[in-house]
Amino acid sequence: MTAGHTGPEARAMRARTTLAATAVIVATLDLGLKTWASRTLNDDSSTDLGPLNLRLAFNPGVAFSLGDTLPPAVLLGVTGVIVVALAGFAFRVARTAALPVVLALAAMLGGAVANLIDRAGDGVVTDYLHTGWFPTFNFADVFVVTGAAVLVAASWGASATADTEAGA
Repeated sequence: MTAGHTGPEARAMRARTTLAATAVIVATLDLGLKTWASRTLNDDSSTDLGPLNLRLAFNPGVAFSLGDTLPPAVLLGVTGVIVVALAGFAFRVARTAALPVVLALAAMLGGAVANLIDRAGDGVVTDYLHTGWFPTFNFADVFVVTGAAVLVAASWGASATADTEAGA
């Protein structure tokens, strides 16, 4: 074992590789599910899975259809800038972040990239999960929200640790 494989540079490389690989897996999984949903589900039916239904929908906006009246190129451009900013932030933070934070960032990035790629084709995002009480969504949305929740929880944990160490 050499110092080149165990130092901070090697740890940063492993964290960034984990970030990128996980984001690619998340995006690939979501895009595959969107393709399956588009080919299998039809616009007029719903498949009951208990608390969740499979129902095909196409969202021309972003979360909760916000911005659905904007030109698709504007939404694509704005979400593209957000994805690039998120990727830059994640790449920088992953260098020193704990594994749960790296995975949370990867989930958010993978979900955001998948929705961006899906929107690039025809200006809409394919949604297929429906609860009956919440707008229809997809796995990319689940990954983005779950990643954000993990980041919030991690920041609370870090804040509590910092307060304890400071004697607060």
